[in-house]
Parts: sequence; structure tokens; C-alpha cells
Amino acid sequence: MAGKLDIGGKLLLLGAGKMGSAMLEGWLKLGLDPAEVGALDPHLPPEASAALTRAGIAVNPDLAGFGTPAVVLLAIKPQMMLAAMKTVAPLFGSHTLAISIMAGKTIAGIAAELPANTAIVRAMPNTPAAVGRGITGAVPNAFVTPAQKAAADALLRSTGAVEWVEDEALIDAVTAVSGSGPAYVFNLVEALAAAGVKAGLPADMAMRFARATIVGSGELLHQSDLPAATLRQNVTSPGGTTAAALAVLMAEDGLTPLVERAVLAAQKRAGELAS
Repeated sequence: MAGKLDIGGKLLLLGAGKMGSAMLEGWLKLGLDPAEVGALDPHLPPEASAALTRAGIAVNPDLAGFGTPAVVLLAIKPQMMLAAMKTVAPLFGSHTLAISIMAGKTIAGIAAELPANTAIVRAMPNTPAAVGRGITGAVPNAFVTPAQKAAADALLRSTGAVEWVEDEALIDAVTAVSGSGPAYVFNLVEALAAAGVKAGLPADMAMRFARATIVGSGELLHQSDLPAATLRQNVTSPGGTTAAALAVLMAEDGLTPLVERAVLAAQKRAGELAS
């Protein structure tokens, strides 16, 4: 598969933490040439550094000899941006694309630290990217060419689905729904297991039932073309146990308004972080 994923030049990964590493693993599986990849992360644990080196990737390369990359993927913590950008900004050429997965950092804020007219894609992936089942919301600035957008799409799609939005303001909503969303699902598992204990199940058994139910339901949703509402209705017999439970969950003060409040709280916080 070597060379199957071609982005037209070198790629510099700035930050090889959990998300950056998950994306890098996806790129290599798609055939990105490791000899064309550099990973810049001074805080990388020795074992992780050794694994990348064995894969043929240049770890913390001498940037003076790295050349002008086609893509720089910014996978660092937002609070590290200013210092890190001073290091990599001199590498940018007129055709270098920056892809940022930094939470809360706007395109304008990133652009201020890079050469004028730099092509920038701001993206928000989520943690299921680690198992190839993530989804990423992305928005390009005006300087991103069709070829660069295609390269960004291929790189981001290596860990799951990609949805392109036209308005950067929607990235806060993406963050609130899918970026933070896995935590909501994990909390649902915790709540379902706790309810199982209340109903009389041993705690470890209740957790196994809860985990398997959420995982199995997610896979059914993944494999089915039916709307979520139809799948819900298929489980629900009139006057049965599921109907009794849904009467609580779908009440005026039930799950929907609770989730709406949670998502809006996350969206508001995302906006605060961006400013």
C-alpha cells in the first residue's frame, strides 16, 4: 500500500499525543510514506518515540533540513500554540496547508501566527478516531485550494467520517455534539449500570450489561440504514417494558431537554475558550 495516500509532499505532525498518534496510525494504514513524515513532540515518551522511529518516521527532526512541508497538522494543546508556532512558522511555504485540531483556536487566531495567506483547515475530531470510528467536523479558510481540501479530507477521513461546514461558528456546535459527545455516551453507560444496581443486579454484572448494550446498539445503528427513531420503535412494544421506560425518558422533562441543555452548555464553553 506504500504511497497510496499521497498529499503532494512532506507532512509534519506537531504533537504526537493520543489524537495525533491515532491519526498518524490511520495515515500509515492508508499507505502514507513514513519517510515523508516528521513528528515533532519534545514531550513524547521514549517508548512512543522508539515505535515511531521503527516505523520509519523522523521523530523531532532537524527542522532546518526538513524542508517545506505540504501539510502541517497542529495536534498540540491549545495553550502550547504560541510557543509551538514560533518553531514551525518559518517552515511554511506558499503552498503549505495547516490543519488544526486544537480545541478553541479559531482560524483567525492561527493565521495570526503564520505567514500571510496561509491555507488553514480547522477541524474537530473525536476520541473514537482511536479505533477508526471517529467523525470530524472541518472548515477551510479562503486560501485552501480544492487540492488541499481533498488532501485534508483524505487525512481526516483516515480515522472515520468527515463533515465539512461552511461557517466556522458551527465548529462550536460540532464540538458540543460530537467532540464532547463520547463523554455523554460513557456517562450513559455509568448511569445505566447504576440503575441496574438499583434494580438488584451485582455492580460488575450491571456494568457488563450496560457496556454491551451501548456497544451493540451503536453497532446496530452503524450497520442499519434505518433512522434512529425507527430502530427505537422496533424495540418498543405497545404497553411493554420499553414503553414504560420511554414514557419517563421522553417526557417533557426527560432526556431530550436534558441533552439539549448539556450540548448548549458545551457550545457556550467552546465559544468562551475560543475568545
